[in-house]
Amino acid sequence: MSPESVSRSSPLVVGVLPGQHPEVLQTAASLAKSLAVPMICAYVDEASYLVEWDPARSAHRLSVHPDTDDDKIREVTQELRSTIEAACQGLGIDWTLRTLAGDPARAIGRLAVDSDAGMIIVGTPERGLGHRISAALNGSVAAWLSHHQDHPILIVPAPVPAHHRPTHGS
Repeated sequence: MSPESVSRSSPLVVGVLPGQHPEVLQTAASLAKSLAVPMICAYVDEASYLVEWDPARSAHRLSVHPDTDDDKIREVTQELRSTIEAACQGLGIDWTLRTLAGDPARAIGRLAVDSDAGMIIVGTPERGLGHRISAALNGSVAAWLSHHQDHPILIVPAPVPAHHRPTHGS
């Protein structure tokens, strides 16, 4: 995608979550810098569900676990803010963090539409059996977005450990 194809006011929407492989934010931050656009980082709290969506105000949500919700969300968002800040340090890009509720793919898609995003950037699930089972049961955010969005989607793959990479010439 050329810089001319993304208007200066069209942000990049970046799906973020705790423990995510750093290549997602590094790629998004580098692209935001080269395109001179802001990033809207979106964390989706799957334990909450959307009860009202009003783009002019924040979304109203209810939690499946209301007793632990506020403290846990504050802790997660603080961790994410630190991670995003570290990835963007020295790049001179504007970024925000939004906490959304409900199904991650649909929430990120809704945010992209509402913010008139130039692109959505998400990672792939981490490698391993546990993550494969989770993706099979819950579906892949990247797959759903790629089939249901009009916005360009950049899917950043999880890094392959060195001992799993194919060797050439053997």
